[in-house]
Amino acid sequence: MHYQDLYRRSITDPEGFWAERANDIPWYVKPQTTLSNDANGVARWYADGQVNTCYCAVDYHVEQGRGDQTALIYDSPVTDTVASYSYSQLKEWTARVAGGLRELGVAKGDVVIIYMPMVPETVIAMLACARIGAVHSVVFGGFAADELAMRIDDATPKVVLAASCGIETDRVIPYQPLLNGALNLAAHKPAHVVMLERPQAPVQLSAPRDLDWAQWQAAAEPVDCVPVGATDPLYILYTSGTTGKPKGIVRDNGGHAVALKYSMSAVYDVGVGDVYWAASDVGWVVGHSYIVYGPLLAGCTTVLYEGKPVKTPDAGAFWRVLSDHRVNSFFVAPTAFRAIKKEDPDCELLANYDISSLKYQFVAGERLDPPTYYWLEQHLKVPVIDHWWQTETGWSICANPAGIELLECRAGSCGVPAPGWDLRVLDEAGQEVAAGEEGAIVVKAPLPPSAFATVWRDHERFEQSYWSQYPGFYLTGDGGYCDEDGYVYVMGRTDDVINVAGHRLSTGRIEEVLAEHAAVAECAVVGIRDEQKGQVPVGLLLLKDGANIDEPGLVAELVQKVRDAVGPIANFKRALVVSRLPKTRSGKILRQVIRKMIDGDAYNVPSTIDDPDIVHELEATLIEGAFISKKTRSE
Repeated sequence: MHYQDLYRRSITDPEGFWAERANDIPWYVKPQTTLSNDANGVARWYADGQVNTCYCAVDYHVEQGRGDQTALIYDSPVTDTVASYSYSQLKEWTARVAGGLRELGVAKGDVVIIYMPMVPETVIAMLACARIGAVHSVVFGGFAADELAMRIDDATPKVVLAASCGIETDRVIPYQPLLNGALNLAAHKPAHVVMLERPQAPVQLSAPRDLDWAQWQAAAEPVDCVPVGATDPLYILYTSGTTGKPKGIVRDNGGHAVALKYSMSAVYDVGVGDVYWAASDVGWVVGHSYIVYGPLLAGCTTVLYEGKPVKTPDAGAFWRVLSDHRVNSFFVAPTAFRAIKKEDPDCELLANYDISSLKYQFVAGERLDPPTYYWLEQHLKVPVIDHWWQTETGWSICANPAGIELLECRAGSCGVPAPGWDLRVLDEAGQEVAAGEEGAIVVKAPLPPSAFATVWRDHERFEQSYWSQYPGFYLTGDGGYCDEDGYVYVMGRTDDVINVAGHRLSTGRIEEVLAEHAAVAECAVVGIRDEQKGQVPVGLLLLKDGANIDEPGLVAELVQKVRDAVGPIANFKRALVVSRLPKTRSGKILRQVIRKMIDGDAYNVPSTIDDPDIVHELEATLIEGAFISKKTRSE
């Protein structure tokens, strides 16, 4: 069946479509009801079904005779470690850790916080929680004590599973002091903390609360999987914005398993025995969906990479992993490739590796700017597929459905709506806009399986944040447009749309133009206040290594390029070369922080920032460049 036919059916007959997809996972009790509404009036999938995500992802494959197949490859250049684990080994290990949790009093419905880095034990911890019906909440390793305390108080975990440290390139980040600080701050006190001691950071255990991971798991009795309701929660994952309390996104078991299994074949075109690598962190939604659950549900081999795109040891790090493990499908944020392109503009290091196993290159997390798209296409010589989704959705809203029908890849577009996602672009009045016109991207209810149905212990916030502006439509918070062929172009968050003298402009479009310059490795455009125009755009430029160029001349050239490409209406007149751009650990540029800094407004530096020192560096650069006259205030 062609994409258009399949997509049309998923929108006109969602119950029939997703009832068929449900046949692709093993159920304890197969659902008789595909779609229904819960007590809050929210659409829920497979409400009368019973399932276990760990069983679907691990035990089932062993029962199907695939126990000897490699399930997980751990590749850690920061510790010089490579290790592989079969599905049988994963089952044995997970069953034992699940038994250890049960012995600590963790039962179905209880919450376990996981505060661990990119090590196999983190994957095992997640699966072990799923195995006994507990709800896991993974907190990105290295989060500050107050941020961790906030999540402890909201999730109220019975147990915390933690590691002694994480490793960032050549820097060890001790976790235990951060965790102890959080536990002191938190009103809720977990009964136990289990600590995985890594050689780089010894731990001090406080009995009887603290337990040593190695001793604890060795003494545990393995346990079997526990059937849970399809709509019972699998995990809580907190979103981190620049303002406000993080929202606990709740993912269910049944719909999540169905949708992720489907996405592995439909979007990524992989299945049993294929090697799939998502270069992300288990602390983010990508890590949940496509390091752990998606690949294992599909019977793939998944790669767990503890390293960076550069400096571990060089800009050829990704090519080495692709070559060593014969990766078939690779997924990473565009910012990683921009970092590689900055250090190795001509991709010379690729020549040292054989990546002929690679069939597709997927990117998501930030918009893939056309220059980076063409750079990847030129050097990798495989389809470069941008796709778009969110923590809230758990899988692709838009993609090029390689496993259904590989469509034309278009630079700047994240593809077409994936089956099940009834996507619209609306103006401020809630009316659909014409092709090519920008507006708010929304999705008509019901959202497909795996999409969240509430915010943990705050359903009112779920309704207010996501459903109040356009009743009946999920507000993605992103803006963009569709072309005449239905391809979607996500131009950035709706708060990145600026109003210049009454004209609404996307900063993403201006960034496209700037990024086309041969000397520009990466850029960020924000709208700042202007007495005459309301807002005007300014650009921050990160240059490629070795770029020897006159800065005033470069700025003048870029101003003219924007004038030619976007028009004088953009009023783009100022840009500044910087040494680094402030980003989250997942690679998103902190445009709101930049904007507030230049406007002189108070701003919050989010806990997810990759390196807090960047903020101070940027302030100094902005002062030197006369963008600001004095340091702004952070809260």
